[in-house]
Amino acid sequence: MELLMTDSLEGLEQKRSQLYQRLQRLGDFRPGMISVNHRKCGKPNCACAQPGHQGHGPQYLWNTTQQGKSRAQNLRLGPEVEKVAQELENYDRFVGLCGELVEVNEQICRLRPVRTVVDETELAQLKKKLQQKFSRRWRRK
Repeated sequence: MELLMTDSLEGLEQKRSQLYQRLQRLGDFRPGMISVNHRKCGKPNCACAQPGHQGHGPQYLWNTTQQGKSRAQNLRLGPEVEKVAQELENYDRFVGLCGELVEVNEQICRLRPVRTVVDETELAQLKKKLQQKFSRRWRRK
C-alpha cells in the first residue's frame, strides 16, 4: 500500500479502520515454516544405511523460533499439513497488514495537529514536566 503525503487525515483514518477490519477477519495464524525431512534410523542393516538412499520419510515438520527457543512439531500429511500451511500464510498476511498499519499511523501522527497552549503558566509547567521526564531517561543509561 503506497501512501501519499497528500492523503487527508480523514482518509488515513478510514484506511486505518479498514486495516483493523482486515486484521479481524484474518483468522488463525502462527509463525514458522514447514520443512520436509528424510532421516536415517541408524540401524546398520536397514535400507536407509545403503549409500545413496535418502532415508525414511518424508517427514513434515512445523518449525519456529519464539522467545529464543526453537520448536518443531511433526505433522501428518493431509489435512494437518494443509491447516498449518494456511496458518503460516495468514501469519505472512498479518505481518504485511501490521506494516501497512504502522505506515498509516505514522502519516496520521504527522498530519494530526498539535494542541496549542496559550497560558504561559501551563506552558512552563508542561516544559518542566517534559524536561524531567526525558532527562531521567537519559541519565539511567
